Amino acid sequence: MATYKSLFKVQGTLDDINFYKSEDGYLIRTKGGIDAERIKSDPNFERTRENNAEFGSSATSGKRLRRAILDMVSNAKDSRLSSRLTQVMTRVKNQDATSPRGKRHVAVGIQTPLGKGFLKGFNFNRKAPLEEVLLKEVELNTTTGEMVIQDFIPIQHLSIPEGATHVEFFAGFLNLDFETGDKDFQPSNKVNLPVNGTASTVTLTPLAPATGTGQAFYCIKLTFFQEVNTVLYPLRNGEHNVLHILNVI
Repeated sequence: MATYKSLFKVQGTLDDINFYKSEDGYLIRTKGGIDAERIKSDPNFERTRENNAEFGSSATSGKRLRRAILDMVSNAKDSRLSSRLTQVMTRVKNQDATSPRGKRHVAVGIQTPLGKGFLKGFNFNRKAPLEEVLLKEVELNTTTGEMVIQDFIPIQHLSIPEGATHVEFFAGFLNLDFETGDKDFQPSNKVNLPVNGTASTVTLTPLAPATGTGQAFYCIKLTFFQEVNTVLYPLRNGEHNVLHILNVI
C-alpha cells in the first residue's frame, strides 16, 4: 500500500485507484477482487468461505464484548479498537479444537487457558496501556470482583498526562456468554483523587458478583480530569484514559 504525497489531499476514486485518508495519512489502493457470487458458489473457494465465516464470527464476538461494557469503553478507546479486538478474537477462536473448519468459535476457544490468556491484559486504548500508566499492583479478588491498590500515591505511581489534576478509578465485573450473547455487568464505585503526594488505598467493589454461564471478565478503568474553578473536566476527550482487562476466568 502506497502513501500519497502531494500538495493536494485527494479522497475518492479515479478509475481503478482509490484515494483515502487513514490514521497514517492519505493512502492509495487499487480496486479489484473476485466476484462475490463466485466466492459463494465456486468449490474452489470453499476455504475462503470457511475463513470468511470464522472471521465474521470473531468480529461478532469482539462486538459483543465492546457492547457489554459500552459505558466503560466509550471514552477509553483508540481508533483501531474494533480491528485489534477482532484479531485477538481470531486467536481465541483458533483454540477451538473440536469444531470443524469454518465453524470454530470464540465461545469454545475462550474455555481454554490459552484462549483466556489472549484477552487477559488487553488494553482498549493502545495509546494508554495500564502497565505504562499505573505503576502499582492491582490486587484482584476473583470471587467478588473487588480490586484494591494499596498505598497509592498519585504523583509517584502514575504516569500523569500534561494538564491532569485528578484521576478516577472505576472497575467492572462482567460475565459474558459468547455463544448466546447473554451478559451480566456489575459496576463498582468510583474513586476520584487529586494528583498529589497523599497516600491512600483505592478499593473498587462491584455491586454484586456477575452471574451467568459465560466467562468472567475483570476490567479496570482510569479516567483523567482537569479541574478549572472547582469543576472537573474530562482531559482531551479521553485520549489518555485507560481501560484494561485485568483477568479472564
